[in-house]
Amino acid sequence: MFSLSIVAKGQINPGGKSIFQQPDLNDMAKTIVHYSTKRPVRVMGRSIYFSFVPGGDQTTSPSNAFVTSTTAAFYLGDRARTFLSTVTFSPYITFKGRIGYTLRSNLWLTDNKWAVLGDIRFLYYPQYTWGLGGNPDKKNSLMVYDKYVRFYETFLRRIKPYLFAGFGYLFDGHFDIETQLHATELQRFTTYHFGTAGGSSLSSGISVNLLYDSRKNSLNPFPGFYGNIAYRFNPLFMGSNAYWHSLYIDIRKYIAFSKVQQNMLAFWTYYWVALNSHAPYLDLPSIGWDPYQQRSGRGFDQARFRGKGLAYAEGEYRRDITGNGLIGFVLFANVNSVSEPVTHRYVYLHSAAGGGLRIKINKASGTNLALDCGISRNYSAIYLNLGEAF
Repeated sequence: MFSLSIVAKGQINPGGKSIFQQPDLNDMAKTIVHYSTKRPVRVMGRSIYFSFVPGGDQTTSPSNAFVTSTTAAFYLGDRARTFLSTVTFSPYITFKGRIGYTLRSNLWLTDNKWAVLGDIRFLYYPQYTWGLGGNPDKKNSLMVYDKYVRFYETFLRRIKPYLFAGFGYLFDGHFDIETQLHATELQRFTTYHFGTAGGSSLSSGISVNLLYDSRKNSLNPFPGFYGNIAYRFNPLFMGSNAYWHSLYIDIRKYIAFSKVQQNMLAFWTYYWVALNSHAPYLDLPSIGWDPYQQRSGRGFDQARFRGKGLAYAEGEYRRDITGNGLIGFVLFANVNSVSEPVTHRYVYLHSAAGGGLRIKINKASGTNLALDCGISRNYSAIYLNLGEAF
């Protein structure tokens, strides 16, 4: 793994110390092998802090995938008044036959006057599905083969400090949807009639967004608050196979107990619901497929639970192990519930828990290497990522 950075004197890290008081993995490597880092890449006079790790996707385990993740972090304005912008590129291939290219971006323009959020993906994504509802038979699943294209781009204008409003264009295209059996097997298995036959589903629409974000750094959030409300509608004239709309509400709170070390409680909850009956099956709310991050549900098989509505909550304790902030740990627990297909009630709760190790790999951007293990009933997984889960 490798990180490259240059910093300004007196910059403060999420724990409150000057960055020159806190080492990262790059500093340890320089001490051990006695090499000196070249000056960083500069674009239009801006320093860019790169972090690279041979692993970094929430949906795959390091033991069964080749994954790389590269994050570029930079300021597009005065760092005292502008949040840290990030662009992350994660190509991967797994032994389960998945191939993916993802490009995510959080751009904060000068003085946070505008935020531009992007998520682009090209995936070949075989994945099991268990049908709808919160109590599917764990032994009764169906492998679905899917070529998936996502293009999300959202533009938000600041209306007061930390508060933004705007619009986005969202496209989800599922192509060559098939199973190991005949073309209508997915419809028969799920008893759901939208996006389960015909080999493809297209959802193309507009989102209306209201965002409050005081975190300053999304890779390693400071104490603060995050709230996002997104209403999405997909009209036929924009290319959708059927008209449907949805609501996503995401709230996160970060409470710090120290100004000089990482010692924090972080809470995350979201509610995601399709508001009518025409949403394509593969676009319905499901665990691990939250719209903007796909970091929920550590300890669950991705898409293990799916319904027209999904409620989720997670808490995590984050703490430094070493006094210099190089190594830390987290403990987390989460719970989710999806609506039942007939009654639309939330009947079953599913919980998971786990812990992880944190290693600072770039002190300039506050980027941690995150190695987590999540466990739930009948399932466990290891996750390797750049940055915190939320």
